[in-house]
Amino acid sequence: MRIGRDVRRANHNSRGARGRAALAAALLVCLTACSSNSGSTPSPTAPTPTPPGSTTPVAYTAIGASDAAGVGASVPCLPLATDCRASTSYVGLVQRRLSEGRTVTLTNLALPGGVLSPDVQALGNELGRGIPGNFVTNLAPFVPPGTTLVTVFAGGNDVNTIASAIGAGRGGSDPNGYLTQQVQAFARDYGRLIDTVRMRAPNAFIVVMNLPNFGALPYIASRPVAERRIVQDVAVRLTREAINPLAARVAVVDLMCDARSYQGIYSADGFHPNDAGYAYLADVLMAAITSGNAPAPAASCGFMTLVG
Repeated sequence: MRIGRDVRRANHNSRGARGRAALAAALLVCLTACSSNSGSTPSPTAPTPTPPGSTTPVAYTAIGASDAAGVGASVPCLPLATDCRASTSYVGLVQRRLSEGRTVTLTNLALPGGVLSPDVQALGNELGRGIPGNFVTNLAPFVPPGTTLVTVFAGGNDVNTIASAIGAGRGGSDPNGYLTQQVQAFARDYGRLIDTVRMRAPNAFIVVMNLPNFGALPYIASRPVAERRIVQDVAVRLTREAINPLAARVAVVDLMCDARSYQGIYSADGFHPNDAGYAYLADVLMAAITSGNAPAPAASCGFMTLVG
């Protein structure tokens, strides 16, 4: 199978790839040099705090990969940016909307090309994907302690990495068993990410977005059905078995079962959102932020089986 090479295009098929890698490297260097750990904090198992009030100042930290940097948007939001109100990325749009009537400070922990965990990073680099870092060890420890709002979008690059590994035969004669192990590890590490964020910023309201069905997205539409099914299986299982259960602890926004996730909201590379896509993400995030919750993600829906 060529799935490893083809899904890699989602991260590395444009002239902007080198620029994103440089941004990621600069982010990691700056975080290591400029940030410090806080002291002891309340238990990470405490209930998620309520969202900021309509006039309360907001300290917003965004955790994500190239999406948080607005790759594909007409006006991006650079890693470590503190003011993205002019950006058409979802991070910038959320900051702009929250800024209506109150002060909003931003820390954009965008890591282009990043994945959730050290294990997926190591797996991807074994496959030659050149993954620059991960959210658990490279981003979460640097959430500012005064943060009152955190958004997290993790898993897109992980889907492509795990699918590439399966396509390369890493699952041997039991690819489903291999995927199960990867899903379980992803769930464990997402929990570690949330724990670290809670320990760093105990007063933060946390909103997580689950994943759309990447097997049905434009970047992989030209590939054989068998390969698209692998990507679909990975995305669906990560969402259903690892991310959705986090709804017991944080607000989880359901992208997988929202028809808008599949309606022409992607940029030329077929993977990153365009301006309309980022506006959609900002809309669903703001709905959760202003209401203080999100509807429970669907256990199943037709969008989980778009690739027949």
